[in-house]
Amino acid sequence: MHGIIATWRMAKEGIEQGFEQLNQNGKASDAIETAIKAVEDFPYYKSVGYGGLPNEDQVVELDAGYMDGDTFDVGAICAIKDFANPISIAKKLSEEKVNNILVSYGAEKYAREHHFEEKEMLTDRAKAFYRKKKKELEQQAQELKPYDGHDTVGMVCLDENGTVVAGTSTSGLFMKKPGRVGDSPFVGSGFYADSEVGGATATGLGEDLMKGCISYEIVRLMKEGLTPQEACEKAVNDLDASLKKRRTVAGDLSVVAMNNKGEFGCATNIDGFSFSVATSDVEPTVYLVTRQGDGHCTFEVASKEWLDEYMRVRMAPVEE
Repeated sequence: MHGIIATWRMAKEGIEQGFEQLNQNGKASDAIETAIKAVEDFPYYKSVGYGGLPNEDQVVELDAGYMDGDTFDVGAICAIKDFANPISIAKKLSEEKVNNILVSYGAEKYAREHHFEEKEMLTDRAKAFYRKKKKELEQQAQELKPYDGHDTVGMVCLDENGTVVAGTSTSGLFMKKPGRVGDSPFVGSGFYADSEVGGATATGLGEDLMKGCISYEIVRLMKEGLTPQEACEKAVNDLDASLKKRRTVAGDLSVVAMNNKGEFGCATNIDGFSFSVATSDVEPTVYLVTRQGDGHCTFEVASKEWLDEYMRVRMAPVEE
């Protein structure tokens, strides 16, 4: 059994590429890197890699994390600038005995020393989004919301050898404060993998996802015997309820998980969440998630019309 699951529709093409490697008995570590790099390299996804939206100073700062479920090796980078594939740098850091999490200048120095590709990551399209949003904020005194151009790509991958890995990549909250980092590169919050159990990854408002160490919690629940679907729903619903009890409001919380049998699950507290998945039993597919009143989440295959509209919106010209 093998498989790969990811947050959001934007991961589908990457999932297809990574899954092809898995079909040829490839390693989960290689497949997940291939899949996430495909998302990072596509300029029309404005929340990951090249084309990612900038912070309030119009600088693109990128975060990424990686975990090997066999060894618990972890690598992560935060607020790195002008490198093409953050996931590859994070994966390389996971091979180090210490210094596994690097930020800003230190991450850039490490990436340069190891000859990772340097690239101007702020595109003309992203600049147009920045100018448009800045004008709107000035004219209407609006407040930014987490999904103003923010969708982390998080993945969990299982190969035929039973290895489970997890990884994330994001440009973070649009027009965030310089140096702001969410949950994505932090082990246990943005991602977690244990080959004896499975893996999980999250997307949403990082400041709230971190409050529940939600990816670790999902894997812990699966270890106790819950299915991936049950674990995802319990983790999201419990954190959502706890945040509302203590703070009156909960930010956006969405997760996906896969166990070491290739079974998968998802959960969310918002409308409009989607995920992409492929397993030995399921061809690469995009699912749309619906949260019921009791917190139970169901999902259905996205229609061709929905998929076409998704790409039309993301590739449409930016009207300033």
